Amino acid sequence: MTNPAPNLVPVERIEGRILLIRGEKVILDSDLAVLYEVETKQLVRAVKRNIKRFPGDFMFQLTQEEFNHLRCQIGTSSSASWGGRRYPPYAFTEHGVAMLSGLLNSERAVHVNIEIMRAFSRLRKMLATHSDLEKKIQQLEKKYDVQFKMVFDAIRELMNPPTPESKAKIGYQSEGKK
Repeated sequence: MTNPAPNLVPVERIEGRILLIRGEKVILDSDLAVLYEVETKQLVRAVKRNIKRFPGDFMFQLTQEEFNHLRCQIGTSSSASWGGRRYPPYAFTEHGVAMLSGLLNSERAVHVNIEIMRAFSRLRKMLATHSDLEKKIQQLEKKYDVQFKMVFDAIRELMNPPTPESKAKIGYQSEGKK
């Protein structure tokens, strides 16, 4: 049995870079470059030389509108990695990141890729667990809706503000006024 890959990048750091764009979980080219410790232009150049390996479901380039929206959301318009860009970034899906491992042939790239695949897998498991839990709750609500109607009604009643008449007066009252 071989030694496991050293954990060069904490999974949390990778998970923080996974974004949801166009309904896909992706990592941007500049974030991948930071993780691989290469320049973004070097990574993009390697991809462009091997563009046939990256169909639309592996990688896509953000539109200028998506890029502007993302910069506003993240608040990095003045950062060194984004501020000077002349083009919108490329977004890599899990499959695109896996394909990158064949292009970037450094020891670090191999180990970082392993951690990125683990992060995508962990994210997928968390989403599946959340979905399963949501389905179970919906089933319970359907099954026990009638039995717990009184409980739900009581909770709703407690959530309503009290009517003005039901409030008791608090404080000192003189004997003439009661």
